[in-house]
Amino acid sequence: MDHAAEAQRTDLMTITRHALNEQGRHPESRGDFTILLSHIVLGCKFVASAVNKAGLAKLIGLAGETNVQGEEQKKLDVLSNEVFVKALVSSGRTCVLVSEENEAAIFVDAPLRGKYCVCFDPLDGSSNIDCGVSIGTIFGIYMIKDKDNATLEDVLQPGTHMIAAGYCMYGSSCTLVLSTGNGVNGFTLDPSLGEFILTHPNIKIPNKGKIYSVNEGNARNWDAPTAKYVERCKFPQDGSSPKSLRYIGSMVADVHRTLLYGGIFLYPADKKSPNGKLRYADA
Repeated sequence: MDHAAEAQRTDLMTITRHALNEQGRHPESRGDFTILLSHIVLGCKFVASAVNKAGLAKLIGLAGETNVQGEEQKKLDVLSNEVFVKALVSSGRTCVLVSEENEAAIFVDAPLRGKYCVCFDPLDGSSNIDCGVSIGTIFGIYMIKDKDNATLEDVLQPGTHMIAAGYCMYGSSCTLVLSTGNGVNGFTLDPSLGEFILTHPNIKIPNKGKIYSVNEGNARNWDAPTAKYVERCKFPQDGSSPKSLRYIGSMVADVHRTLLYGGIFLYPADKKSPNGKLRYADA
């Protein structure tokens, strides 16, 4: 047995330990955010387990309903949404929940209300579930000014007002990437421990990337500048090598690859969708 290696494994930076360290940087903190984050992490673990056994548990396929965006809901979509709604409400730290799977915002009952609003997509890229492609959960957290008089206006804040944002990707490994305004850190779920371990500290996008990621099936509807940019990715005019096209179709997976390897991921507005396709909770 490699005792040195085993000893090192006992000094792991878990996501909870990381959150507590960050909490220590703010003496006025009461630990509310750390508690909320622990419930988000629990939801991610539950969904990760469900995704891994989706085929065996007959969770793959359509649930027979459509969400607010008009997309057909998958069975796993519905389950994931229920998991996160219950986890967030039970934390006692949320006031308003906004899910892509619900037409209206959820206002938490007064006895369980906290000071945070969470906007989330419980299972982004669910159209890829059946073929085993990486999918994920996206979330953004805002502070509510007055939890006893919360309105939709409290939710419609600029993204710059978020106090935290992140995603959890379910693929060959389960990776949770989080930012609380002090850098971006990635944590990978260790199934043997049931803990998210810091594996990608202080992530920074490489200055230069060799990958462009876009759905070229929409090319005929692009505006001229977008079409020109993509054309130059394929046929550089300076004699350099062309960029490689990598497009998964799950935003979490495409963004994760871009964070680690550099390049660009885009889903531009076009003639068919003049306001774009990425929803605010995904931005």
